[in-house]
Amino acid sequence: MLRKTLLFTLLIVLLTACAPQATPTPTALTFTDGLGREIKLDGPAQRVVSLAPSNTEILFAIGAGDQVVGRDAYSDYPAEAGAVTDIGDTYGDLNTELIVSLEPDLVLAAEINTQEQVKALEDLGLTVYYLKNPLTLEEMYNNLEIVAHLTGHEAEAATLIESLKARVAAIDDAIAPISSRPTVFYEIDGADPAKPYTAGKGTFITLLIERAGGSNIAADIDGYPQLSLEQVVAADPSFIILGDSAFGVTAELVAGRPGWENLSAVKNNQILPFDDNLLSRPGPRLVDGLEALVGILHPDLVPVP
Repeated sequence: MLRKTLLFTLLIVLLTACAPQATPTPTALTFTDGLGREIKLDGPAQRVVSLAPSNTEILFAIGAGDQVVGRDAYSDYPAEAGAVTDIGDTYGDLNTELIVSLEPDLVLAAEINTQEQVKALEDLGLTVYYLKNPLTLEEMYNNLEIVAHLTGHEAEAATLIESLKARVAAIDDAIAPISSRPTVFYEIDGADPAKPYTAGKGTFITLLIERAGGSNIAADIDGYPQLSLEQVVAADPSFIILGDSAFGVTAELVAGRPGWENLSAVKNNQILPFDDNLLSRPGPRLVDGLEALVGILHPDLVPVP
């Protein structure tokens, strides 16, 4: 009897071992995007198309670069992004046929994308998450967490955010005791040198200039205004920072503008080129931009990498 029982038990074990094992079902994920829409994924997205340089930088920064199968024409950082399929000009025409052929399980849009573009992609059966621009560094950290949840990189994002917060805290501590803030004219576009564009109230450029211990001369003007040469002369900035230097605007050209020869920034040789991508792309490199601004405005306060 005992022998029969043992044989029966052995048979059950063998049958159980040979039985097909159930494949774990991916956990469905539900999100609310920047347009207030409910977005559902079967699990963390494995094939992502990025429609904005800021999104591409976030994806690579949190360790999801290998999951990016398509990126817009302006996504040029990090260098690895250059090897990803170019799906067209966000400001012009996206190659929707190519996007569909890449079979993404997520298209990551940003505020530079129109709602019409979002709808057109959704009408093709694609899942589109609209990532709203942050208004503060703290909201930028939240965006990193959102993209991490979308792609399954929560641990990497947490480590990155901790590092970014530590760098910002070091700057905040260094800036806190300063008694004077140098004035800054930040030029975005000097294509019309008589009325160059700058950044004003409610922009990340102003927020970071102030957090770096400076004072933006256009901080009381909404958005991205044009300033006349006379307005800049009246403000007499201590620094002129050229966010448009990549487009050929030089210190010599700026110093030669009518009436600007007596500006403090001109007389003290404080007209400086700057990588505008560090301030205009709302991703983790905003902290690089903040450190770069401190290096210009208060070079003796903190070491700048």
